[in-house]
Amino acid sequence: MVKNAVLVLMLALTATLLLAAAALAAPEETAAAPPRGAGAGLLGLAAAISVGLGAIGTAWAQSRIGAAAAGAIAERPEIGGLMLVFLALPETMIILGFLVAFFVIGKI
Repeated sequence: MVKNAVLVLMLALTATLLLAAAALAAPEETAAAPPRGAGAGLLGLAAAISVGLGAIGTAWAQSRIGAAAAGAIAERPEIGGLMLVFLALPETMIILGFLVAFFVIGKI
């Protein structure tokens, strides 16, 4: 379960980095001018993929963790606080996706 979430995150980061690298490898017009045309489009696509796949991975991981946490809390109600921490951990994937998107969009 966690292994699949990590796999989705790694695929999202790889796709984002490949698209951003392709866009940045395009010939530069000037140093201060933002990329235009296909370069800007690829950077936008990279930002969208980083946020979208990060959100999908987060949602999938939280659905699995939430179901397991509900079962665990039903058996031992005293671990409810700990389960909230485990439920919040996958949020880091979407935060990293937003961070990558902001960095990529900063190039547009």
